[in-house]
Amino acid sequence: MGIFDKIKEKLSHEFIDIIEWLDYTPDTIAHRFERYQNEIKNNAKLIVREGQTAVFVNEGQLADVFTPGTYTLNTQNLPILTTLKGWKYGFDSPFKAEVYFVNTHLFTDEKWGTKNPITLSDDRFGLVEIRAFGTYAFKISDAGTFIKDIVGTDNNFTNFEINEHLKSLIATRFTDTVGEANLPIELYAANTTELSETCKEVMQPEFTSVGISLEKFYIENVSMPEELKKEIFEYSRIDKLDLDKLTKFKTAKAIEAAANNEGGTAGAGMGMGMGFALAQQMGNAMSKPQAQQPQAAATPPPMPVATQYYYAQNNTQQGPVSFDQLQALFASRTINRNSLIWKQGMSEWKALQEIEELKPFLGGNTPPPLPGQ
Repeated sequence: MGIFDKIKEKLSHEFIDIIEWLDYTPDTIAHRFERYQNEIKNNAKLIVREGQTAVFVNEGQLADVFTPGTYTLNTQNLPILTTLKGWKYGFDSPFKAEVYFVNTHLFTDEKWGTKNPITLSDDRFGLVEIRAFGTYAFKISDAGTFIKDIVGTDNNFTNFEINEHLKSLIATRFTDTVGEANLPIELYAANTTELSETCKEVMQPEFTSVGISLEKFYIENVSMPEELKKEIFEYSRIDKLDLDKLTKFKTAKAIEAAANNEGGTAGAGMGMGMGFALAQQMGNAMSKPQAQQPQAAATPPPMPVATQYYYAQNNTQQGPVSFDQLQALFASRTINRNSLIWKQGMSEWKALQEIEELKPFLGGNTPPPLPGQ
């Protein structure tokens, strides 16, 4: 470039007297107005449109901030810059300052999600893992703070550059919030609205500290492993239905399924069992004498003694309680699957989930295989 070209470039930039920002894409948050050596003409016009804020920076120090409107740049409209420069009686053209335009529109439909599963502790199901994702919306509320703390010297700062930081912040605060909420695991998916509002309140100060306002925050889904879902569904049914009726119903369905499986081992066992029973009945009928003397009324056996259970709570032995009382304690979450249980005949204390007759508390009751299978 020749010397005359350089002079032409200098003059064409130096004497621009209108400062405005028109050409920006929807994902641009901040743009630095470029001029030759950052020189601005005295009494130049500054045009700030709706949805914009103009920020003046002098030698790395935040100076004046302009909201939407048209301004004539002089000592009257640049009070902070005038103080920094020490202009007591006005200033000569040109003067130097960096001008940033900040987009203050609402940025919507921004995505967030947990990169890794969140581990939570539940009283009934132990340690469980959940994932969550959703959307959020934000806008720049303090352009000066945002330029100073986030943008720095970037001449064209986009939405993409801030999103990764915001998503990491959201994931961290979301993890802290759900961990402190201490809700039963099945209630997270059912209370996304309330949880979203709580998370928004927790995150707002973090956003505000860098000049950003978190306008909306939504949790769209809270997911968990499929096996845990099935266990929760079974537990909810048991909590609402009569446990004894449910156990009998499932046992009957299992026997029916085994009997219908003619080609399987269970079906063969059922068939053999029914054949043996029928043969025994026929043999008894044939061996009976034609005339029988009336027999004396049989004396019924003594009533069975109900099993009594002991359980551990806070390292203290509790009980004894009956089977129904133990079931009620499980349903009310006083005990869980890992609670230690003991009854007469057991050599040691065992977890509830290891005791065969108490497994229906956990949901599902599959009968053991037939003898000899």
